[in-house]
Amino acid sequence: MRWRMDGIALAPIGLLLLVACLIAMISRRVGLPYSVGLVAAGLLIALIPQAPKFSLSRDLIFNILLPPLVFEAALQLPWKDFRRELPVTLTLALIGVALAALVVAAGLHYWLSWSWIGASLFAVLIAATDPVAVIAAFKEMNADKRLCMLVESESLLNDGVVAVAFAVLVGVAGGASAGIGSVVPAFLWTLVGGALIGTLVSGLILLLAGRTNDHLVEITLTTLAAYGSFLIAERFHASGVLASLTAGLIIGNFGSMGAISDTGRPHVLAAWEFFAFVANSFVFLLIGIQLVDVPIGRLGWETAAIAIVLVLAGRAVAVYPLSNLFRPTRLKVPFGFQNVLFWGGLRGALALALALTVPLTVPERGPIILSAFVVVAFSIFVQGLTMPWLVERLGLTRKRRAK
Repeated sequence: MRWRMDGIALAPIGLLLLVACLIAMISRRVGLPYSVGLVAAGLLIALIPQAPKFSLSRDLIFNILLPPLVFEAALQLPWKDFRRELPVTLTLALIGVALAALVVAAGLHYWLSWSWIGASLFAVLIAATDPVAVIAAFKEMNADKRLCMLVESESLLNDGVVAVAFAVLVGVAGGASAGIGSVVPAFLWTLVGGALIGTLVSGLILLLAGRTNDHLVEITLTTLAAYGSFLIAERFHASGVLASLTAGLIIGNFGSMGAISDTGRPHVLAAWEFFAFVANSFVFLLIGIQLVDVPIGRLGWETAAIAIVLVLAGRAVAVYPLSNLFRPTRLKVPFGFQNVLFWGGLRGALALALALTVPLTVPERGPIILSAFVVVAFSIFVQGLTMPWLVERLGLTRKRRAK
């Protein structure tokens, strides 16, 4: 029997899908976070002699796995709730990311003597919480509805902001001018261009979807929206993440007004839950498989510990002071929510994908990649494992809040 088709190894892919299904069943039965179980399974797979080798690359994450995850998360966000929380989430995504990155960059520069460009690149790529990790975790916890909205929408927005800032820094590292006259237009185009492309692509898709009641066609069209908006934006040096986010928000909230048929909408949502499940499974399994080959000893345990401490300190500076700005308003963020926003700031595949694209000319490229893996591993195994306990301890599950 053939297990390859035009160079594609089918058996290993099937094996990973089978493992993902088994981990999903086991994790729900024992209460283990699904993402943690997948990473642990990936580690075990990598230790098996003669196990197939899988490579976690930037192209795989960005061009194949990330678009459906961002799009599906945005598809499920109610516009009314998203808009209501926008002042809080935008503040955390814009000012919060800047503060967190500043803390990490300054700490690496003065504590470990990294160059400013190397320290800044790592600080930016690690500043944003990863929507892949965050949304996967919070969907399983049955956490308070508003808390989920804050955590998920902030992770999507700061993800887009980080992608923009990182692209600008990579340009500077590659020799582009670092002056305000060149950086600001590049930043604005990456930001606004991504949203504009997502709007145009989703608008076109909704026009086409409005001419059919075939749910299979509607699923296909939304798939084109997710990948098309992302890849077109990246092609024109805009933010693919923001493009896919915008497309998902528009189709999820305006598609229900008639463009997506009433009979087709449940099929579309179910299909996207499946796409997200598969993409999520591959992301975390591949992270676990890749962790085995990471020579953390070469980085040094002291440096690894410093990186973790700085990332946590940066997240604290981003969350607590900014959240308290809204204390006198109707958007007040309870202290329990702030604790979850801080500790639930998980990192994942996005940080690794960006780390792998750091230019070879950056002196700290090796330590940046190793530090990213260390922080991601800490995030998944320590923060990820303790998050359900923290949410339950603070009484922030929907069942507890309803009583």
